[in-house]
Amino acid sequence: MLAESFEKFVNLLQLENQHDIDTKFRTITKRLNMSYYDGSTSEEDHGYKVGSLGRKTAINGISDMDMLFVLPKSKFKQYDEHKSNGQSALLQDVKAQIRKRYPNESIIVRGDGQVVVITFSNYEVEVCPAFENSDGSYKYPDSNNGGTWKRTDPMVEIGESEYMIDYTNGHYKYICQMIRAWKNNIGFKMGGLLIDTLVHKFFNKYPDYVTATFEDYLVLFKDLFFYLQGQSKEQKYWQALGSKQHVYDKGKAFIDKAEQAYNKIKDLTEESEELYEILQEMFGINFPVPEVVQKAELSSFALRGDNELFIEEMFQVDIKYRLKIECDVKANGFREGSLRRFIKEKIPLLHKRELKFYIDVNEVEDKGMKYSIYWKVRNRGPEAVEKKMQRGAIIKGTSQKVEPTSFNGPHYVECYIISNGICVAKDRINVPIFQTPFKMKI
Repeated sequence: MLAESFEKFVNLLQLENQHDIDTKFRTITKRLNMSYYDGSTSEEDHGYKVGSLGRKTAINGISDMDMLFVLPKSKFKQYDEHKSNGQSALLQDVKAQIRKRYPNESIIVRGDGQVVVITFSNYEVEVCPAFENSDGSYKYPDSNNGGTWKRTDPMVEIGESEYMIDYTNGHYKYICQMIRAWKNNIGFKMGGLLIDTLVHKFFNKYPDYVTATFEDYLVLFKDLFFYLQGQSKEQKYWQALGSKQHVYDKGKAFIDKAEQAYNKIKDLTEESEELYEILQEMFGINFPVPEVVQKAELSSFALRGDNELFIEEMFQVDIKYRLKIECDVKANGFREGSLRRFIKEKIPLLHKRELKFYIDVNEVEDKGMKYSIYWKVRNRGPEAVEKKMQRGAIIKGTSQKVEPTSFNGPHYVECYIISNGICVAKDRINVPIFQTPFKMKI
């Protein structure tokens, strides 16, 4: 029964818009071939899907396609010897050529000055112009600080990923995809190349899982989250699968999140009453729950009779940016402290208090992107059910939200950042029950 749920879940993660992605890729490749290869109309030559799409580990809802377009070597000298920042000149020229095909789309050179970005409805295409090196790697432009050339070796990464997918009978791909689903559901920033690299290292460290089936996934994920939580926060970078290029993760949020996930599932068995509830908490509401479990008397699923909304039912979710929300506790207009301090120090949160939730960190705003803010307040526990006040609507708002404390329960507040129709950042503050020495109320 559990194995079937895991298998159904990975099937749900497979791309649904592959045809549209392929069409955009061929169209852009053809346009650039026409511009840089004497009018060639090839839709395949010199263009490559890279990133998670190239490594075949992307999941449904992916919001960007990374592609490499290899320019003629004869062009390199022209831009390398450019009188002022040839890298910027190259990116601007590629942008101009793409605009010939998409005159009405938003086309920019992204803030990091390394790719040309074409924005379509619900996803973006990031085009990296490059020149092939003698060893099969590529150099690409970085227009920052006067301009430099950087090196990348995505084909070796793609080859290693394809090998691992075949070697594990597809399960390397499925595990990489489920870690992406976990990341999106919990709501933290973690790059796709780092995910694929760490899962690759996990399979090398635990070679018995090379022959894993869906029957083994519960035990496998216990070991995988244990492995991820054991990564050092002091580590500056990891060596990417295949290419061994440096992969960075500045915040290393995944380590703490993996520890939380491991603690949730480490004692679970297929017979655990809370098994599917916890798996949905980790991987999202789309994780399949067998009908017999849903209908079991007094199960958490049977008690879901209210109108709670979930962000994945409203928007495509692809978490790429950091969001952090905080909360101040006020009484009679005076600040008593932060909610996180109340929880940490087990300070009673009394009735007639005001909770002021606000955005503390928003990388989407820092990047100058257009976005909207949505909030969700979810009340849980017997009092909320009795008073039919579970709430759970997702409402468009501003950078702040004020709520009163009213009754006991393990409540939470979530905030979402929506850009181009995609949820690209989210965060949650739990407002839990403390049986001793107090109960928290909202």
